[in-house]
Amino acid sequence: MVERVIATPAALALIEHLKRRHGPHLMFHQSGGCCDNSAANCYLPGEITPGAGDVLLGEIGGCAFYIGRSQYAGWRHTQLIIDVIEGHGGGFSLEGPEGQAFHTRSRVFSAAELAALDAEDAALARAVEHPRDR
Repeated sequence: MVERVIATPAALALIEHLKRRHGPHLMFHQSGGCCDNSAANCYLPGEITPGAGDVLLGEIGGCAFYIGRSQYAGWRHTQLIIDVIEGHGGGFSLEGPEGQAFHTRSRVFSAAELAALDAEDAALARAVEHPRDR
C-alpha cells in the first residue's frame, strides 16, 4: 500500500506533544488558502468540518489528514511529507504558539506507485457504487 501522506519523526513528536496538551482527537487539513501558504494545519475537533469538497489522504500520528479536492487534483501525483520547521506558521493551526510550524514537503510518486494508487482508487470506486449503477 502506498501512503499518500507521511510524517517525519519531528512532525510525529510535535503531534504527540499537541495530543498531550489538547487531547487525542486532532485532525489535519492541507490548506489551499492564501493566508496559510498551502500549509498543513492542525485542528481540534469541531474547528473545521471536512465535507464533500475534501479528500481523506490518510493519517499521520493517528490523526486524519484531509486536503481540498481541487488542491488534491493538482497534487495527486505526489506524496505529502509533513515536517516541522522552527518559527510560526499559519495563525489557524494548533501548533502556532509552540514556536514550530508544520511544513509540507512532497516527492513525486514513481510510475509503479501511481499505478498502485490508481488500482486502489478504482477498487474503492467499485466498492461504493450502487448496484443500479453497475
